[in-house]
Formats: sequence, C-alpha cells, structure tokens
Amino acid sequence: MKKLLKGLPSRRHLLLGGALALAAPALLSQSAFAITPAEIKAKGKLVVGIQGDNPPWGFVTSGGKQDGLDADIATLFAKELGVPVEFVPLEVNNRIPALTTGRVDVLFATMAMLPERAKAVQFSKPYVANTIVLIGKKSDTIKTNEDMGKFTIGVAKGAAQDTQVTKNAPSSTTIRRYDGDAPSIQALVSGQVQALGGNIFYLQRIDQARPGEFENKLEFQNLYNGACTRLGEKEINAAINSFIDKIKANGELQKVYDKWMKVPVHKFPDSLEGITFTAS
Repeated sequence: MKKLLKGLPSRRHLLLGGALALAAPALLSQSAFAITPAEIKAKGKLVVGIQGDNPPWGFVTSGGKQDGLDADIATLFAKELGVPVEFVPLEVNNRIPALTTGRVDVLFATMAMLPERAKAVQFSKPYVANTIVLIGKKSDTIKTNEDMGKFTIGVAKGAAQDTQVTKNAPSSTTIRRYDGDAPSIQALVSGQVQALGGNIFYLQRIDQARPGEFENKLEFQNLYNGACTRLGEKEINAAINSFIDKIKANGELQKVYDKWMKVPVHKFPDSLEGITFTAS
C-alpha cells in the first residue's frame, strides 16, 4: 500500500497545482501575449477587437465589411504601422477577455474610459467622446432619476449604460440586462422594456424601427473612449498615443468625426481620475 501511495501527489502538491492553474490566465495575459509594434509588423497584420453591431461605432455592413468610427480609426493605425487590419467583432461582455487572452492585439471597441476597467487593461489617450443617456417614449414623463422607478428599463449588460442606470435609478426599478447593444435596442422597439439606457447614437437606430416615437430623456455621464492594450505593454501603448496625437494635429481625426459624428472634435482632458494613459 505504501508503494502505491508513494506515486500519488500529496495534498500539498494538489493545492499548489490548483493555485498555479488559477494564476495561469493572469500570467499569460501579462507575458505570453505581450506584443510590440515590431512584432505586429513581423506577423504582417494588426488584429483589432471591435464591436460588430453598434453603429456608428462598429458594425458589419450588408456586404460583410466591418465599418464605423472605430473601424476607421483602427484602419488608420494599421496604416501607420504599415500592415493590414484584421477585425474581430465582439460583444460588450467579451471585449476585455478577447484582449487579455491574446485573441486580439488591441481594442478599438467603444471602450469608455472607466477606473474599474483601467485595472484590467491599459487605456490610450482618448480619441472620441460619448454621452450616456436614458431613452424613452415622447409620451412618457421621465424628467428626474426618480421617474425611472415607474418603468422597466433595458441596458446592455456590463456596459457604461448598465452602470449609470443601476447607479441612478431608484432601487425599486426593474432593470433588464441584455447581451449587447442590438438586443437591448430590440427589447425597446419590440416593447419588452419601456425605456433604455444607451448612448447618443442609439436614437438614430431606434428611429429606423419606430420613427418619431422616442427621445433622449436624461443625460447621465459624458465619457471618453480610448484604445485598449494589455497591462504593461509599453511600446504599443506609446505607439497608439503618438498616433492619436498625430491624427488630431493633421486633421484625420476631424475627417472621421465629420463622417460619423458631424460635430467638431471634442476637447479631450489631459488626465482622468483613476486612469493613466501611459503604460508603466
């Protein structure tokens, strides 16, 4: 019996093995998948995580082409590196996992710059701004946060609008969470919910299905979007920041704004609380 037991791992070894297994994803995301501009050039393409169904930020056309504001910015960055871009369409909830597990090199994916996210990814300087709003029927009275308590509200699970609606609505409010922007918008236009947390461009999509019925009711938060790389990846972060400075200065960013937002380029902050634009 002793001989048989001798070949088996001890409880201590099993516990140690389990701890190493749990730590492995974090170790991989910070080392095995680290990538530099030189490595991207060597492999011959830039793999970009982007939203697949959230116009005008990122969406796939009827012809199967990835398009939108983020797609245009990512394409310009790939051109700066001298390589073609390959897009990987992502839902809201799998954007950060796709980056940290090495599925994509960088995110240009409507990534609102939030302190909690900055613990998991490295943000670049901001390159576009957005506003988180509540959308409801024109016939419904929603003038204050307290008014939200009378309605069933939809949100894209894990998105900035989920955070803001949850934070601002009364505790009695019914909030329904959906896997992405498109399902949450569909929930509103089909009557599954009465109001919807979204961004300033949601209304354009809602009007296509239900013209003239809805309007922006409340504004919760002005947000800035940045590109995301993995923590500690200094070279690619520096390259993206230099690129953003360049397209601000040479007018390329304004061209993208003119195409998709039709407003002047926002004045971006030099810093945001709880977020650093430079990898350490």
